[in-house]
Order: sequence, then C-alpha cells, then structure tokens
Amino acid sequence: MNVFEGGFLGLDNIGAFDRSSGVPEGATLAQSDGTAWMAFFCLQMLDIALLLAEHDRAYEPMATKFYEHFAAIADAMRTQGLWDDEDGFFYDVLTMPGGERIPLRIRSLVGLLPLIATTSLDSERLRALPSFRNDIEHFERLKPRLAAAVAQQHRHGDDGHRLLSVLPTEQLLRVTARILAEDEFLSPYGLRSLSREHDERPFTLELPGLSARVDYEPGESQTALFGGNSNWRGPIWFPSTFLLIGSLRRFDEFLDGHTRVEFPTGSGNVITLDEAAGQLEDRLAGIFLRNAEGRRPVHGDVALFQDDPRWRDNIGFYEYFHADTGKGLGAGHQTGWTALVAEILLHHRMGAG
Repeated sequence: MNVFEGGFLGLDNIGAFDRSSGVPEGATLAQSDGTAWMAFFCLQMLDIALLLAEHDRAYEPMATKFYEHFAAIADAMRTQGLWDDEDGFFYDVLTMPGGERIPLRIRSLVGLLPLIATTSLDSERLRALPSFRNDIEHFERLKPRLAAAVAQQHRHGDDGHRLLSVLPTEQLLRVTARILAEDEFLSPYGLRSLSREHDERPFTLELPGLSARVDYEPGESQTALFGGNSNWRGPIWFPSTFLLIGSLRRFDEFLDGHTRVEFPTGSGNVITLDEAAGQLEDRLAGIFLRNAEGRRPVHGDVALFQDDPRWRDNIGFYEYFHADTGKGLGAGHQTGWTALVAEILLHHRMGAG
C-alpha cells in the first residue's frame, strides 16, 4: 500500500516503542518517517535519471518510473491516515490486530521529514525530454487520483514548471508554523528532534501488556533503552535540520518568495521561507561561533575549551547538540555530518558581509 514500516531509519528511539521489543504482537506500525524517506529516495532517483537522460534518452523511462512511485507514496500518505488534519501534522499510525488504527501523536522529526520529499521540474527540462513529459501527462490522465496526490503547482507565467511535493502549500504552512514555534521545534541553536511541548505533556500510550512514554530530553538521554541510543528525543541533529533548510529554500524558490511565515511563530515578524531558512542557518552557526559573552556554545561549561588559548579555537565534530544550550554531545568524531557546518558558516558569513 506504499506505506512503509518495520525499521528505525536512523532515528532510533524517536518513536514510542523499544526497538529491542517491537510493536505489540499482531500489530503493524505505519511510519511517516519511513514513508517520507522512500518518497525522498524516489525524487532523488528521479533527479539522477533526468540528469542522465539529458545525455542518454534511454533513462527517460527510468525517470517516469520514479515519478510514478513517488505519486503512489504521496497518495498513500494522504489516504492511509498519516496526515492528521486536526493537528496539521504527520504521525505514525499503529494498526491493532482487530483493525483499530491508533495515531501516535508524538510531534517529532517523524512528522517533519515529509517536507524533505520535494524537487522541481522546470519547463526547460520538460521541453528537452518530450518522452518523459508525455509519460507524466499520460499518467495524470490515466490515474488522476495518484496525480492529484502530488502537490503540483504551476508558476505563473512559466508554462509547465512544477514542484513535486508530498505537501500542498496549505499543509506546508501548518507544519512550518510548528517548526518555527519556540515552544515546539525552534531552538536557539536549530531544530529540536522532539517538540518541547512534550516537556510538560509527555506522550503516553497504554495498551494491554504495553505501556509507552515519550518525554522531551534536550540533551543526553536518561534511559539506556532502545538499543543503547536514546538521543533523538530533543537534541539537535545537524543532517535533519540541514535537509529541512534546503526544502524550505526549494519551496520559496518555486513560490517566487511570495509565501510568508512568522518567525518565530506568534511573534508578528513576517518573513519569506528563504529568510526563515537563513535564520535557521544562523542558529546552527551560533553553536560554533562566539556569542556576546565571548563563549562558544558548542564547548558548554568546559572551562578548558572555553578559556584556554590552546584549546578554545579547536572545535570538535559532535554527534548531536543540546537543544537548549548548544553544547556538543555524543560521539566526538562525526565529521561525516557535522562538517555540513562549513556550508552553513559560508552562508552565514556571506549574509553578514
């Protein structure tokens, strides 16, 4: 049914269930994050196929295949109950053996990842690849429901230019309002992996033989459950924030900068999605830069790193960061993803200069 389940997808303990134990016997868990990752994968493969097709038309059918897969996944996210229209958010859904469907109303990266599944098809590329263009037009006529699930919007004055996304603009703005709320995901240093709302209102689930709870933990986990890695319930993870920043920029580019959001939500300060992305970059950069007191948040309260001239300018690549203080936490050798800060700092410097 094009909704994915059964893995922990790099987000480890972000859900309600201990991955060492699994879901209740006979139940299935439809995962918004797993489904979003597959939608993202399809669009990445679509982009690669289109790039190759510019040099070898044999790749056009491959591009069509990934377009159709993406449409089927987007439709499933809409029809299988992952989107909660009352809350304006994506949730995992637990289906019990008797057929009862229980939305797991945990506001976390699980519900934000659908935003990253987006790409743009410009009219020039569509004109250059007529077979692909004809294929998707035929698909839209043949399967209008699936085609309608792809949140396509046409830029005024630009024939055929479209954005492929799981979310139409109305849903995008509802999710973005939560992303940019300081009492939810927006931290002084980036985006929390779990909404701060769960600090005062933890998520709880009581089922026969099962009791689950999710609390907001902005730093190191207080539990050793979930396969030994329980650090997704609050801290800032660089790659996820980085991907979401890129997605906001793609939406802004396609919408010609006409869509405005409050930053922070409820402040009355209205800016474009691109400007919001820049503000998020600045907050990530602030983890590493000296603040008004001359201290780098990444070093936390470690006097050696903050004050000693031999150490204070040596910055480690940390696994994740405390959502309220910016302190580097976890493994100190994660160059593969924390090195993304180089691009963040470049944009920050260019904006400042």
